[in-house]
Amino acid sequence: MSITGISHLTFVVHDLDRTARLLVEGLGAREVYDSGDRPHSLSREKFFVLGGVWIATMEGEPPAERSYRHVAFQVAAGDLPDYRARLERIGVDIRPPRPRIEGEGESLYFHDFDNHLFELHTGTLASRLAAYASVLHARIRAPSAL
Repeated sequence: MSITGISHLTFVVHDLDRTARLLVEGLGAREVYDSGDRPHSLSREKFFVLGGVWIATMEGEPPAERSYRHVAFQVAAGDLPDYRARLERIGVDIRPPRPRIEGEGESLYFHDFDNHLFELHTGTLASRLAAYASVLHARIRAPSAL
C-alpha cells in the first residue's frame, strides 16, 4: 500500500468563470468539466488540467484572509516574463519575490481573486537542496526520488 501521487487540488472560489479565465488565459490550463446547473458535489464546479494536475474549483466561500500557504507550479525561467504579462492583463495581485539564495530558482507569486496564493517556480527540489548545501554548508539528506 502506498500513495502514488496527488489526485487533485480543490479551490473554493466566489466566481467560477473569473477563476476559469485565470486558469485558462493566465496559466494555460484546459477546462475539462463544468457542472452548470447540475452539480454532483457540494456546489457548482469546474475542472481543469494544468501541467498534468487535475484542478477542481468549487463555488463557495473562499479563505477570508491571505497567507503564505500556496501551490507552486514548475515553469521554465524564460517563461516567467510571459506569465507575468498574462497575469497582469487579467488583474491578479502579483506579489514581490521573497529573498533567495543563488541557485534555488526564481519565482513569481500572485494572489487570485479569492485570497489563494500561487507560485510559478523555476527551480526543483534537487536544485534547492544543492543551493542550501553550498551556501549553508548544511547536511542535507537527498530524497531517493530525485
